[in-house]
Amino acid sequence: MPVTAPVRSGDGRILISVHRGHRSLERLRAQPQVALTILADGNEAFTARGRARVAQEPMAGAPDWAAVAIDGNHVDDHRQPSELVDAGAAIHRTDPRAEPGLQERVAALTHLAGTIG
Repeated sequence: MPVTAPVRSGDGRILISVHRGHRSLERLRAQPQVALTILADGNEAFTARGRARVAQEPMAGAPDWAAVAIDGNHVDDHRQPSELVDAGAAIHRTDPRAEPGLQERVAALTHLAGTIG
């Protein structure tokens, strides 16, 4: 599933938001072993493998969403000496109401990251 704006929560943990009505949340509960690949500017290129769990449902400040914590037990570094990642996937919002919702979810995840460390 595509993930927008993951938030680091201490060493080895990444928080993501998943819509509560989305089947991905159901699949995460049934099969918590996951892999999350990050390709972003600043030459970030890695896959975090680990176990996903619902950390908060509903999310404070975003009640239609659940916060999912991925506790990584292995990281694959994909950086190459001959290649440099200078940008991630570009997302262009077609609904102007979507951006504030994303900002609210990132703020909620960032706050949660500070409480579960």
